[in-house]
Amino acid sequence: MEQSEPAPPPPKFTMEKSALDGVMSSVRAVRKHWAIVLGLVLLCGAASLAYSKTLPRIYEAQSLLEFDPDVIKPLGNKADPMVGWSAVWDTQQYYETQYRIMTSERVLSAVVRDLSLQNDPNFLGYTPKAPAPLEATVASLRGRLIVEPVKGSRLVLVKIQDTRPEQARRLSDAVARAYIQQNLDKMVNATGDTVVWLSGQLDHFKQELEQTENSLHEFKKQNDLPSSTLEDLSKMIRLEMQDYDGALTRTRMRRQELAARHGELAKITADQPDQVPASELLSNMFLSGLRTQFQQAQRERAELIAEGKGENHPAVKKADEKIALSRTHLLSEIKNIQGAVQRDLSIIERQENGEASLYEGARKKAVELNLKELEFHRLDRMRAQNEKLYAVLLEQMKEADLRRMMNTNNIRLVDSAQEPKDPIAPRVSVNVSIALLVGLILGLALAIVREQLDNTLKTPEDVEHRLGVTFLGLLPDIVDESTPKGAPKQRARRRVVPSQLAPELLVHERPTSGIAEAARSLRTNLMFMNPDEPYKRLLVTSAAPAEGKTTVAVSIAISLAQGGQKVCIIDCDLRRPRLHRIFDRAGDVGLMNVILGEATVDEVAKPTVVPNLYCIPCGPIPPNSADVVSSEKFRRLLDDISARFDRIVLDSPPVIAVTDSAIASTLVDGVVFVVRAFKTSINLCRSGLRTLQDVDAPIAGAVLNAVNLNRHEYNYYHYYYYKREGYAPIPGTHTPSSPSLDDRDRPASPPN
Repeated sequence: MEQSEPAPPPPKFTMEKSALDGVMSSVRAVRKHWAIVLGLVLLCGAASLAYSKTLPRIYEAQSLLEFDPDVIKPLGNKADPMVGWSAVWDTQQYYETQYRIMTSERVLSAVVRDLSLQNDPNFLGYTPKAPAPLEATVASLRGRLIVEPVKGSRLVLVKIQDTRPEQARRLSDAVARAYIQQNLDKMVNATGDTVVWLSGQLDHFKQELEQTENSLHEFKKQNDLPSSTLEDLSKMIRLEMQDYDGALTRTRMRRQELAARHGELAKITADQPDQVPASELLSNMFLSGLRTQFQQAQRERAELIAEGKGENHPAVKKADEKIALSRTHLLSEIKNIQGAVQRDLSIIERQENGEASLYEGARKKAVELNLKELEFHRLDRMRAQNEKLYAVLLEQMKEADLRRMMNTNNIRLVDSAQEPKDPIAPRVSVNVSIALLVGLILGLALAIVREQLDNTLKTPEDVEHRLGVTFLGLLPDIVDESTPKGAPKQRARRRVVPSQLAPELLVHERPTSGIAEAARSLRTNLMFMNPDEPYKRLLVTSAAPAEGKTTVAVSIAISLAQGGQKVCIIDCDLRRPRLHRIFDRAGDVGLMNVILGEATVDEVAKPTVVPNLYCIPCGPIPPNSADVVSSEKFRRLLDDISARFDRIVLDSPPVIAVTDSAIASTLVDGVVFVVRAFKTSINLCRSGLRTLQDVDAPIAGAVLNAVNLNRHEYNYYHYYYYKREGYAPIPGTHTPSSPSLDDRDRPASPPN
């Protein structure tokens, strides 16, 4: 599916014109109803002035207070945990709280009691027979009190408004001082409560401290602990364990050495007694000498055997004896050494067991000391904490007691209230100015609203913009010209100008008048709207009765006749005909006689006092006028009349009241829709035009009838010469070409 393109925005000049039209409409509404606007302005101003004069004079006195966070601290700059100003200073909540306290019952009650306001007739406004109720007096004082903080500072103004300047000063000062005293009392009471609380806590923690100290002493006594600290005792035990551990380690190393030595000595056999470890030989020179003797005896025997001497050789036997002796001595020495080593090993084992016992005892002692140390430290911590708390509470109690006696305050009175000289209320000029402005706004609003509620048509713009039809022209209202100049003309009543002819013939009787000029302007617009196919048959109708359509029809017909054309005006209002009275044709034959065949067109179309203008009255009133208008005879009659005259003007009934006009509108070339200014409503006109549009009637345009050109709505239009006699010769001036009264019956020449 193709998407439709968005509608283009309205032209800028159209929106500007709409805005300008709205502004101009408002201006016209104000100009029209200027009396209402002026009346409301004057009424509001006068009422405000009268009311302001009845009000008593109000005087205002003010005291200036300061909230000082840097309050004097004689005890030093230590933070006060009980007051805690640092947590609340420079916060909006603190200041708002103080502002509420200034207007609290407690502060104001103190002022009432101090100044005895319950019995003060100047304050109460009457002489009391008994003290006024405290609540009512406090409420009255609160109503006069204003607490106003100074922006960007820690200052606040305490204002009191009263009819007496001296009393305003006295009350402002009293409220400020009562608030300062209340704040001081609060701090003193808080400090006193703190001292009492600290005293109770001090006694409690003193008992706790003594109890923990006794518990710690009993613990040392029961566990036989020295007066030195457990840390020193634990250190001593650790050093002792280190010594025991070192000695035990050395003993065990010595035992291992002896065990190894004993093992090596155990490896020596009787067959090879010379297999002695080198360490033994190095440490025992005697053993080394015996080993050397044994080895030397073996070498000697080996040498003898090598020489070939037998086993039984005396030398060999002597060598065997020497070997046996040295072996015996060597084995004996080795055995002695083994015994010594065995004894040393036994000794070192016993020493090891003793040192192990000592180390184990020290370890158990350390473990027991650790268990005792936990309990000791617990008791000692409790004692230290109680001691510290006791010291802190003791110090705070002394400081709080001193602070209570010093009476320090963080709020001070900067400026005392002065007696005001000039009242602050009522401000007559301001009140009157506001009232005038309010009256002006109300007047403008009322004028605009009233104009908006008025849905009648008034100006050419209303006809064109609201009805959407062409504006053909207007016809001024016929007023009594005998009214003195400057006298107000009645708008609600139409005064007929004294004339020898019917008032509708004023265009003919006074061709230089404003209404004649307006009729000729209307004729010009009709002639030049469609110059190629000019309107030959014109139907004049309106939406409702009493719109002046007959006057408009006669004026159009006269102006066309004055233009040199042969014109016939037909009374098609078959219900309420009027042309017979205007042209003095009462009882004469007319339109219905021709339709009924009782007369011809020449017999009913007779000339009038206006040259070139012929009139066909209604004749007998038929019972069914709509059927007559819609008949073929009526159509043929119009064709016959059209062939005889240059222009035909049909005066018809209202289009909404009956259907005659709607039917006849289909038989003409143009329809002139008459609107009575300041009377016909927009909705009524729209209904009438819609009826004509439903039958495709050729609407030529609309005529605004009975226009009062003296109204302000027409100050913006160029209708200056439609008033009174229009663009006529100046009275008393001789004009040779001026026609005489007898020349009125001659045909008028068409205008240039």
